[in-house]
Amino acid sequence: MRETQSPYADRFQTGYAPQFPVPYVRGSLGARFVAYLLDILFIFGFTAFLTLAITVIGVLTFGLGWTLFAILPASGILYSAITVGGSRQSTWGMRMMGLRVVTPETGARVDYLTAAIHALLFYVAVASAFLLWMLDVGIGLVRADRRLGHDLLLGLAVVRVA
Repeated sequence: MRETQSPYADRFQTGYAPQFPVPYVRGSLGARFVAYLLDILFIFGFTAFLTLAITVIGVLTFGLGWTLFAILPASGILYSAITVGGSRQSTWGMRMMGLRVVTPETGARVDYLTAAIHALLFYVAVASAFLLWMLDVGIGLVRADRRLGHDLLLGLAVVRVA
């Protein structure tokens, strides 16, 4: 008896296949690293701006506003949430390197909460242990679509702007 292939066989993939063309991710790991270094500078400036604004608010409210200094440790997460969750889908460093954050299935933009969690997972990997950070980056090195571990956890991808 001869086996016939189902007309729907091509709709179901077995194994891994990237959701978007590989040229969009070529060189994205190096660009992400440079974008991260640029973003450190932008986060420093953002933190300095927040410090100045909170100081002024504290003086105007007779010290009550100085409780806002508690948000300064999260300034990097706020910066990422505002920029990646915004209409351009990227931090300022990513924009300079021609990158943006998308959902790989549709290319849709990322909401603010997901952008904040994405940044939080990245900073946890960087700050907690060297091995965890290396695992995060190592995942990106072995995958064809260059998605890092924290990208996979949230179902996001950093792609080059075409």
